[in-house]
Amino acid sequence: MRIWIRGTCGSGKSTLARHVADRLGAPHIEMDSLFHLPGWQERPREDFLRLVAEATAGESWVIDGNYSAAGELLTSRIDTIVWLDYPFPLVFSRLLRRTAHRILTKQEVCNGNRETLWLALRSDSILWWAIKTHRRRRHQCDEFLSAPQNADKTKLRFRHPLEPVRWLESLEPRAPGLGAR
Repeated sequence: MRIWIRGTCGSGKSTLARHVADRLGAPHIEMDSLFHLPGWQERPREDFLRLVAEATAGESWVIDGNYSAAGELLTSRIDTIVWLDYPFPLVFSRLLRRTAHRILTKQEVCNGNRETLWLALRSDSILWWAIKTHRRRRHQCDEFLSAPQNADKTKLRFRHPLEPVRWLESLEPRAPGLGAR
């Protein structure tokens, strides 16, 4: 399977992608880690697309993220789209708790980057990004899932956190000793 997990920030894309990848014995690809360099610098577009292409060259993988720059490439390679489409209060409360936890524990996010109180309070923070983009993401979901290039894809749109749990449980797990990464 080649699965792209999308949704608003704070919806649980990376967490679900890790669980699905583990269940299937497939690589998990986190686009945030491919995009962000140390110091929260953005990787040049060409380099980012090259890394996404290399990471998704295999027969089976699970990728998470919403980077539109990689949309055409990923759409041509995926067979399954999973969209986490949860209500704003749910995703924002999750995002707020996650951000606070990362700040307090100084947890590394990707490539040595860490969230800080200063970053969380800035106008370009992940929290403000969630507020500004949640409604737009939901409209993008409708457009993306109904786009002609996705007609042959398996499309899953989850509106409640229990739905992906049930789906995950329905996936055929890898056989013991097979699918090692």
